[in-house]
Amino acid sequence: MRDYNERLILQLIRSHGELTKAEATQATGLSPNAVSVIFRTLEEENLLIRGTPQRGKIGQPSVPARINPDARHYLGLRIGRRGFDLAIVDFAGALRAVQHDFHQYPTPERSIAFVKSALPKVLRRAGLHKSDISGLGIAMPWELWSWTEEFGAPREEMARWKSVDIRSEISRLVPFPVSIANDATAACTGELMHGAHLGQSDFVYFFVGTFVGGGIVLNSGIFFGRRGNAGGFGPLRVPGRPGRDRLVDHASLTVLEEMLRDAGEDPGRVARDPSVWKDCPGPVQAWIEIAAHGLAHAAVSSLALIDFDAVVIDGAFPEHVRRALVAEVNRQLDGMDLQGVLRPDCEAGRLGGMARAIGAATLPMYQDYAINQNTLMRAGPAPTQPPAS
Repeated sequence: MRDYNERLILQLIRSHGELTKAEATQATGLSPNAVSVIFRTLEEENLLIRGTPQRGKIGQPSVPARINPDARHYLGLRIGRRGFDLAIVDFAGALRAVQHDFHQYPTPERSIAFVKSALPKVLRRAGLHKSDISGLGIAMPWELWSWTEEFGAPREEMARWKSVDIRSEISRLVPFPVSIANDATAACTGELMHGAHLGQSDFVYFFVGTFVGGGIVLNSGIFFGRRGNAGGFGPLRVPGRPGRDRLVDHASLTVLEEMLRDAGEDPGRVARDPSVWKDCPGPVQAWIEIAAHGLAHAAVSSLALIDFDAVVIDGAFPEHVRRALVAEVNRQLDGMDLQGVLRPDCEAGRLGGMARAIGAATLPMYQDYAINQNTLMRAGPAPTQPPAS
């Protein structure tokens, strides 16, 4: 476990882009000598590199430090209901290489075969070897055998996930540590580490994928929950659609797939073809309004429990759709009864469709180098996939 103050300074530099020793001293309240020692230690470990000296002030020029992107490299595996991603992410959060694959539904066998096929390809594209990788994170929905009818998967095949420990299976393929988290929680981890959230130590995060999910940030750290499923917002009750009163029935891409099918379009384009978002403006706009309605109500319900600084919304769709969805959520919030809660700042996430894969790669980075209250304040291992129920 890294020293808390080292983690704090690393996270401050990551959030600001670069930071001088004087700025770090002011931000942390640590002594100048303590900050100098930490900067020197992090530079010796090659985690920080020096930037351009800042001149024009009295005395010696200040030299800011920034994250060294080549210090570490991580693999992120997303196992999704409609596709796989295997990505390599550097220490600064940049995507170095990625391999995609689409499917109608995932099985354990397909997941393992994808990793075997994709791993040498992404390593070659990034110019790296297995020995250059510091860890692998897996992002996947918990209980993949649930809600099979909603995305057209055979129940008996998906039930095989109940008896498979995918983390152990993937660990047999690689020589480095493997961690696992719920896919939306992983996306939230990537957003926290690599997004721009200065001054926001508590926020609620929604990720709109095949099904909607999310994450919770408290005191600048991810709150995983006892079973690693904090922020599983799908079952939240939302008014407005008779017989469909859950958030998952409003703010999920399966809802758009159904609307496209009813309009005579191919619903599979939602996962495979980004042009669908411009080619089908009618269903897309109708879906944005339905999804925003659900997300606005979910945001207010969340704020009734915890006084979050902000609401962050991201999803597996292009940037212009993300902007439109956030704008519609804000519009609907303006018309809601917010008595008893403060109107939240609602903003777009930064990572888009790659948030879950980048977040997966961020999991081991977060565990080793971030202010992680689950590591610093708890005994026992990090959360793993909940057992079959």
